[in-house]
Amino acid sequence: MYLPPHDPHVDDPMRFKPLFRIHLMERKCATVECMYGHKGPHNGHIQIVKKDEFSTKCNQTDHHRMSGGRQEEFRTWLREEWGRTLEDIFHEHMQELILMKFIYTSQYDNCLTYRRIYLPPSSPDDLIKPGLFKGTYGSHGLEIVMLSFHGRKAKGTKITGDPNIPAGQQTVEIDLAHPLRLPDIENLRDFSELSRIVLEVQEQVRREEQEEEQRQEGEDRTQQAASQPAAQPQGGGEGAEGEETAAGAEGAAQDKAPASQPFVLPMGVISRNEDYPRTCRVCFYGTGLIAGHGFTSPERTPGVFVLFDDDRFGFIWLELKSFSLYSRIKVSFQNAEAPSREAFDEMLRNIQSLAT
Repeated sequence: MYLPPHDPHVDDPMRFKPLFRIHLMERKCATVECMYGHKGPHNGHIQIVKKDEFSTKCNQTDHHRMSGGRQEEFRTWLREEWGRTLEDIFHEHMQELILMKFIYTSQYDNCLTYRRIYLPPSSPDDLIKPGLFKGTYGSHGLEIVMLSFHGRKAKGTKITGDPNIPAGQQTVEIDLAHPLRLPDIENLRDFSELSRIVLEVQEQVRREEQEEEQRQEGEDRTQQAASQPAAQPQGGGEGAEGEETAAGAEGAAQDKAPASQPFVLPMGVISRNEDYPRTCRVCFYGTGLIAGHGFTSPERTPGVFVLFDDDRFGFIWLELKSFSLYSRIKVSFQNAEAPSREAFDEMLRNIQSLAT
């Protein structure tokens, strides 16, 4: 298992923890050992369920228990997972979230089902190379997010989750057709000024979506009433040309943007990691998914995607007045490339359906 570094150090390397091991014997026999817990390897079982899926089971879960009971197990887990003790965490809400995570993850006792994850395919037109990133999520600590590009949208999908937003959900969506012009550094410190800019773009996006829906409805009615099907390709051509023009305008807007610009978080915006870059390349309008415990009342809220460099980006959650900093995972995963774009898109749909 690859674990993120201790919160909030997103630039530190990932940590490696073995969960089971297989000894291949003669005549195609094998023994399986569970590595979970602190009492050494013990008897386990692995079953291949179907293609790209297998399950693990520990046959001696008593090896996972500690003499000091659940309290000792929790304190040990806290030191390993968070690099701190309970006395270091003064915030009551954070204590509650950490305890929820411990209860949730420890109940499985290494009896888990694994499904293959493909790394996102890349294109020369991508803003940066897609891939896996470590991100700060407030009191939830560090989580793993997969950044992928889909035409004029970029998506950040949670690979690890928390009590509010489970793994598989789309945590952020970036609208690459709507770059943001940040104010100068002094005005950027004013949260209300940044909020005004973002909400204006949000309203513009809402109007454009309404106009697109009306245009689509009009085209559908025209096609139904048309007696000659030859009119259809002409309408499709105009739509394609319109998209190309919009994409060209987007590219022109980015070309005119400065290579880098000063950046600072507005006053009142909370960040777990204050060591974020003080210059950025470009910003885009985006939305972030928030929800209550147990993924209750989920909603997409406006925010700002901030590209710092090839390996780091950030997201300002406007409604939460919070900032997440993301840093690329540089572990080299073998045989993780998707066989096709369609296979990757299908995988994304599958992990999201599991989360819901």
